[in-house]
Amino acid sequence: MADGKGSRWNNYMGHGKHDIRIGGETLLERTVRLVHEHDSTAEVIITSHNEAVNIDGAVRYEPKNNVLEIDRFTAELIGDDMCFLYGDVYYSEEAVKAIVGSADKQPLLFVGSKTSICAVLIKDGALFKSLYEKIRSMFLDGAIAECKGWQVYHLYAGLPLESREIGSDYLITDSFTRDFNSPDDYNEFIAGH
Repeated sequence: MADGKGSRWNNYMGHGKHDIRIGGETLLERTVRLVHEHDSTAEVIITSHNEAVNIDGAVRYEPKNNVLEIDRFTAELIGDDMCFLYGDVYYSEEAVKAIVGSADKQPLLFVGSKTSICAVLIKDGALFKSLYEKIRSMFLDGAIAECKGWQVYHLYAGLPLESREIGSDYLITDSFTRDFNSPDDYNEFIAGH
């Protein structure tokens, strides 16, 4: 998913978050490479309206709807046996290996740190789409204040929708996988490496 607005990133260093370069490759290039290394049969689709997004080993798809943050899940692509990965995340090799290795374990598996979801594995596309649609509808009706992956996870896990609790069907990634929401996130990561 690489179709966010990047408002907190604010075009820092003259580019979007998914174009951050670490170790000579962009976040998207790294993700595509690691996915193919751990699943050579994977079809990688990058959702983005940016025509400049062109990564070997992946195809770009322009989502039909990108109004709310939850729309990054690209409703028309939701199906069985798939995974949504976030375009602004630096995935460690261990994290991608764990994500790929967990693909057949349960109907839905959310992956991330205690504060940030970085992947959603979907075995049951109809289940995920129903949760997505319910959260989107609840937000549009004013019943909840946020409309993100966290709310989908909490609805699925039976947790309070406005919290950051972690329960079942959530895989904690290693400390080397992290997202970049702001320049501070990036600078902190670079200073530590």
